[in-house]
Amino acid sequence: MAGLVVLSMASCDSYSTKGGWLPSSNSTFTYISTSSSPKTIRIIDTRDEEAFFTLRLPVGKQLTFRFLEGKGDDPIYTPDRMQWEIWDAPKKNGKLSNQLTVPPAAARSIRVELRPVPEWPEDDERYRLRIDAEDDRPDHWTPQGGPIPDESSTWPN
Repeated sequence: MAGLVVLSMASCDSYSTKGGWLPSSNSTFTYISTSSSPKTIRIIDTRDEEAFFTLRLPVGKQLTFRFLEGKGDDPIYTPDRMQWEIWDAPKKNGKLSNQLTVPPAAARSIRVELRPVPEWPEDDERYRLRIDAEDDRPDHWTPQGGPIPDESSTWPN
């Protein structure tokens, strides 16, 4: 029974900014962008100092990625594969559905840049038409004022 528990735990991916359940350089990498710490992640091919992956991670999102050794398409230039995903933060597990072939581990450098703070998340489209947003207020709610609708009005309905 204990073996079954260990086997089932070993097959689960756990994503954390601290490296997950058993952190190592072979495990996943997770970066979360917040208002006080907005991040841009670049992964560099150190052989020519060119970025092969750059992401300006939006505030409130997390980037999780991992490298699969020997799963690339070219044994010299891109022998490994990187799987990655962007989620709403925090997300502890899920499928990494994006991928690209990448240079070998000895030729990769992960660089995290912090953008100026504070940076606010993008407006959520679900809340665009809220009445308490300044642009959506009726005239009689503004400092300039306006006529108050009569009682027979259907406003705000």
